[in-house]
Amino acid sequence: MTTKAAFSDEEWKVVREGPPSAGMIVITAARGGMFRETMAMSKAYVEARSQHGASELIDEIVAAKPEMDHTRYHTPEELKENELEHLRQAVALLENKATAEELDDYRRFVLTLASKVAAAHREGDQDESPPETAALTDIASALGTTPP
Repeated sequence: MTTKAAFSDEEWKVVREGPPSAGMIVITAARGGMFRETMAMSKAYVEARSQHGASELIDEIVAAKPEMDHTRYHTPEELKENELEHLRQAVALLENKATAEELDDYRRFVLTLASKVAAAHREGDQDESPPETAALTDIASALGTTPP
């Protein structure tokens, strides 16, 4: 089992910030609903905590409050590109240090969180807007998997 101890402080920060980074990509993909979407991200963490023991890696990630410094980006596009790269770096670290199952758990958690954020603000008769759908596709690609 891979835990926080397997990573340097900087590496752990990259892995830990991956899920909220994905959430922010979705939040900034379309206008409106930021409060509901932020709450959906928090709820995804609470739900993951309730499944304690299923994955020690995910347990350690969700044990802390989600953090991400999004103030350093000047545009949503800049945030998206930087955070997609952040996700790719997290996956690369996990590919080298975690088991295949733990990497799949991480990917699943990030995509579930991003999907919950996208569904939190209905866009007309759709659960998610076309920009949110595109964001989910980009997130899945950065994670090396397919969209939900």
